[in-house]
Amino acid sequence: MNTIKEIVESGVLELYVIGDLSDQKLIQIEQQISESKVLQKEVRAIEKAFEEYAFANTIEPDATFKPMQLAVTNYTTRLTYGEVPVDPPSLHAGSKVSDYKEWLDKTNMQEPDEYDSMHGKIIGSNEAKTTMIIWLKEGAPEEMHTDELEKFLIVEGTCDIKIGNQVHSLKAGDYLSIPLYINHTVTVTSSKRCKIILERAAA
Repeated sequence: MNTIKEIVESGVLELYVIGDLSDQKLIQIEQQISESKVLQKEVRAIEKAFEEYAFANTIEPDATFKPMQLAVTNYTTRLTYGEVPVDPPSLHAGSKVSDYKEWLDKTNMQEPDEYDSMHGKIIGSNEAKTTMIIWLKEGAPEEMHTDELEKFLIVEGTCDIKIGNQVHSLKAGDYLSIPLYINHTVTVTSSKRCKIILERAAA
């Protein structure tokens, strides 16, 4: 049987902490840990070191990540409970807010009372495109798309969309398409939140 020193220096405790041991080795090392205060203390020290490393190297997710994931979850749940998938009209320069009245008027597609800076509800989604209603309180951070075309139709409120160095000031009824490979940001300029029909289409 290995000595305590050999076990500590072997690296097996690190593998134990991250769950990367075979079943047979796991049973053996758990027995050794249960019988040794020194190994128990070493395991706690390794767990703490891993935790500190993880916190020190945490990457803050994009501000749009959480609301977009919540929108996907909401849409999946609605489909699970029987909502029939639809293919709403594609956004283009001639699009009108009234083209989306059917979804804008639905009771389950309304703005919630509380949310952070952004909220979204998916109208329809397939391999070609995803169309959704989004509400922005302040705006959206800088991003660039390489494989999808993003299109906006303003429903309520106003915003500035900066594409590269050019700023587009938009109001209700205005449409804008974002080209690929160019950074863009959205800043809400109205006193109330900006409500938008957003389409992301495969490029």
